[in-house]
Amino acid sequence: MRFVGIDPSTKTGFVVINENGQVMREKEITGIGTIDPKRMRTMIVDLMAHIQKDDVIAIEGFGFASQQAVQNGGIGWGIRMALDARKLSYIEVAPNALKKYVGVTGWTGEAGSKKRLTGPQKKKAVKNAVIEHFNYTHKSDNVIDAYVLAQIALSHFVAQETDSNQLMNYQAQVIETILKGAI
Repeated sequence: MRFVGIDPSTKTGFVVINENGQVMREKEITGIGTIDPKRMRTMIVDLMAHIQKDDVIAIEGFGFASQQAVQNGGIGWGIRMALDARKLSYIEVAPNALKKYVGVTGWTGEAGSKKRLTGPQKKKAVKNAVIEHFNYTHKSDNVIDAYVLAQIALSHFVAQETDSNQLMNYQAQVIETILKGAI
């Protein structure tokens, strides 16, 4: 069984893990050239070449605060349409749920003097949390996010198939929310 994480962006993160959480494939997909729509189209074609019929797929939901929201929206919808065309279902994971799954809240500091993490600080916090939780790292933030999404796909599958729960409380909350269809 394969569990796939997709982080749609101008540089799309893609990770496949097996049922033991071992990485089978990891890649940052960029497409051909720099001119759209060719770059976007070839990125989606490349991504779909790695997807198999029985994959359990988790894809990061749309980030509304992105500086590149329109472009990322096009890529995100393009991937979703390509999955739909092949009749492949996927789990939608909100950006904050992805962070929560590895224990990142978006804040730093003690109660009463907390500060919100900025974009680069948040990415570093997620990277450090992924190393701590899974002993996994990659040079690309997009691939790191895709890895977390693949882990969420695996946990979601296990939660549907068994009563076993070996997750941290905050991870279980993310999976429970997905199972209820609220993400």
